[in-house]
Amino acid sequence: MLEMTLQNILFLICVGVFTIAAAVCDHRSRRIPNQLTVSFFALGLVFQLCFNGWSGAEEAGIAEGGLRGSLLAFSVGFGTLFVLWMIGGGGGGDVKLMGALSVWLGFQLTLYVMVASTLFVLAGTLAVLTWNMITRGPMRAKRKFSAAEKPKKDKKPAKKETVAERQKRRVMAYAIPVALATWVVLIWNLPQL
Repeated sequence: MLEMTLQNILFLICVGVFTIAAAVCDHRSRRIPNQLTVSFFALGLVFQLCFNGWSGAEEAGIAEGGLRGSLLAFSVGFGTLFVLWMIGGGGGGDVKLMGALSVWLGFQLTLYVMVASTLFVLAGTLAVLTWNMITRGPMRAKRKFSAAEKPKKDKKPAKKETVAERQKRRVMAYAIPVALATWVVLIWNLPQL
């Protein structure tokens, strides 16, 4: 069972507040503020340094691995989503969200959260698209979620899609599946923490 040390209490409060705040911001505005992600990232580095030092220890608890392990986790969490962002598969806030969260979670839990959040995204996307196809019809649902149409012969080229237009057609805010995945992973791993 989870030992209620100062480290574990701070960890759970900080991760809880951050994931809820990020999910609410992303749901409302389809943006995650830099002040939130950068502050949480910096706080995570301080947390790791204070409680686990540079290399951490096996008995360090919930955020084992120390600062070195957290930087490795950051490279995986941030790096993977950065590549997806570069090819147009997500938003910049999503990249910073996962990077900041990974500093707190460490390498192994970051991988678990990434896999679980992908499953939540797939299930949520399928549910939203199915609901829209049932309520709007297939063609209207396709228009709502697909990118700008390509120009037809003898027509002017289609205007380039703006960031706001691209955000509007996003099926769901990514911070919500990440928050859900984080809590599922933490609850699942509670006995080992």
